[in-house]
Amino acid sequence: MKAPAILAALALTTLAASAADFVPLFDGKTLNGWKNPYDWGKTEVVNGEIHLTAGKKFFLVTEKTYGDFIFEGEVKLPEGKANSGFMFRAHVEKNKVFGYQAEVDGDPVRKWSGGLYDEGRRTWFASPIKGNKESETAFRARAGEAFKRNDWNTYRIECRGKNLKIFVNGVLTTDVEDDKDASGVIGIQHHGEKGATYKFRNLRIQPLK
Repeated sequence: MKAPAILAALALTTLAASAADFVPLFDGKTLNGWKNPYDWGKTEVVNGEIHLTAGKKFFLVTEKTYGDFIFEGEVKLPEGKANSGFMFRAHVEKNKVFGYQAEVDGDPVRKWSGGLYDEGRRTWFASPIKGNKESETAFRARAGEAFKRNDWNTYRIECRGKNLKIFVNGVLTTDVEDDKDASGVIGIQHHGEKGATYKFRNLRIQPLK
């Protein structure tokens, strides 16, 4: 076998092994392993997807907590005004979830999908820094047109110690270091638009040692 063929075979083997290391967070049929810490919000499974509907903002979160990991998941926003996110290393209280969030931005002008938001605390503190024109411009240059407003979008979140990375459809949009949180839950968000349905699927995680 020639060198290129050997390298290709090794790459396929590595990818297969990597995929095998992922653990499903959603079985496509039930919400086992998830909980709604709010007194409101409708959650249901439809055709292998998690659908969230509500009249005000809420998060559905995992029962387990995670520290260092690689997370992958898909999201589709409803039409019209919409905004969502994937919470990670987040914290849960009664009717409250706060912490790191990988932004899912439905605003076609702002385009901050893949940004790092600190829900309930520092807000836009790093990627981008809200109000800092240089930071905002640099973020848009990184993210480009990676996010597809009216389609499914694949997010990947990598947490290794204080290093946090967010990818949108394979594009690295955020790569920062922050030590605010070392572990916490994974969560998905409904932003609160009455009558709107937020959809999620193929949620999985690879814990890192």
